Amino acid sequence: MSKRILVVLTSHDQLGDTGNKTGFWLEELAAPYYVFKDAGAELTLASPLGGQPPLDPTSDAEDSQTDDTRRFKQDSEAQAALAATHRLGDMKANDFDAVFYPGGHGPLWDLVDDPDSIRLIETFIAQGKPVASVCHAPIVLINAKDAAGEPLVKGRAVTGFTNGEEEAVGLTQVVPHLVENALQACGGKYSKAGDFTPYVREDGQLITGQNPPSSAPTAEALIAWLERA
Repeated sequence: MSKRILVVLTSHDQLGDTGNKTGFWLEELAAPYYVFKDAGAELTLASPLGGQPPLDPTSDAEDSQTDDTRRFKQDSEAQAALAATHRLGDMKANDFDAVFYPGGHGPLWDLVDDPDSIRLIETFIAQGKPVASVCHAPIVLINAKDAAGEPLVKGRAVTGFTNGEEEAVGLTQVVPHLVENALQACGGKYSKAGDFTPYVREDGQLITGQNPPSSAPTAEALIAWLERA
């Protein structure tokens, strides 16, 4: 597959007023990275500020490691790409076949209303290209509009990190948005599986995954979409 996929990461590293750090979730980048790479896709990593995006330290803890995260951390090419992400404002939808957003709590603060991200999402949709996101990253969809000016997710089947999952990690009162509530407030036809169970929804060009275990299945759904196109 000679498809070009833009991977958009957060640049936000502060977990509200807790004094703790956040950022992107390692597994949600690493697992899709290898789904895409192993399918022969060409990847470009970008973030609002460019350069090295912040890694959520919790996602780098020993009990969060997987075969994919270990492979990613030992992959010099992947580490070099991560250390030098492109500036999101320089990215153009014309240059890519799809866009993918890994989660982590960071996107709840920056990508949710980032004008460059919103512009890209709306352009990808207008060009008939898929937009995929996982876990907290479906929050990037809530301010995007369709050609008629309606919320992009209105009437569309979507999923994302559940209220129960947010409660389980103890951050319900910290985060600025609850993904489940935000998608529903925009008219999204939100559904979910059990907490921390893999679950993916696909509705036209929108592909969303519920949580970290959904990261590889979401990426696989995106590859399948591109292979059908």
